[in-house]
Amino acid sequence: MIFATQDGASFYQFENLAACGAINHRIFTRNSGFSRRPFKSLNVTHGIGDAKENVAANRDIISRSMGAGELVFAQQVHGRNIAVVTGNNEAQFNAASGQSFTADAMVTDIAEKNLVIQVADCQAVLMYEPTRHVVANVHCGWRGSIQNIIGRTVDLLKHHFGCNPGNILAGIGPSLGPCCAEFVNYKIEIPMAFRHYKDSKDHFDFWSISCDQLKAAGVPEKNIESSQICTHCRTDEFFSYRAEKTTGRFAAVIGLTKASGGSIAVRS
Repeated sequence: MIFATQDGASFYQFENLAACGAINHRIFTRNSGFSRRPFKSLNVTHGIGDAKENVAANRDIISRSMGAGELVFAQQVHGRNIAVVTGNNEAQFNAASGQSFTADAMVTDIAEKNLVIQVADCQAVLMYEPTRHVVANVHCGWRGSIQNIIGRTVDLLKHHFGCNPGNILAGIGPSLGPCCAEFVNYKIEIPMAFRHYKDSKDHFDFWSISCDQLKAAGVPEKNIESSQICTHCRTDEFFSYRAEKTTGRFAAVIGLTKASGGSIAVRS
């Protein structure tokens, strides 16, 4: 990954996505924001105990760093709904108005709609299909992995937008790594089909799960980049619910850069 700072914000970018001039993306660190402990400091999520004015100021930092366009947030519930941002602005909510719909993945072919996933151990999986000019951002925790929200998103890109999965570029963001993803109740929580991703200490490799789900959906392995950054190990740069319990959420953002128009339809 590539580390950069701009306008006071620090962030990472995937090398494969950064090479595409038609998109803009950022995996923001937890630093350089306005929130105080335990949300210090670039927390972008309302409703977890942080002051509303701090979250609003932090979202402004994200917006300025992304440049043109508006931030699109969803109410993430560890489900399987995918929000498709399409041609009518009537339903659009931006950073000032908060979450507007319930979904754990967002997809758009409309420019200047910057899709934001909010995480603190879960994965943000960013995708771009350059021939159809479509981007996606997926919130994927262990529940999302079990429901294969990643594969469902690739299928939607294929069937709704006419994308070729073989052209999709994907990045798996900083998240709970196999070093720290312990599931003591895995016999209850994790289906048998995922047990081969478990080590002898009951840790699961969800990075490999996501990579395999992308490949199973038709995305070539050479098109997949994984950050290999564990949020639990790197609380200096990222929020981690497992490590800190009461904490903030950092932002993973992707959007198209050329002008167009937008609205939202949620698909289950």
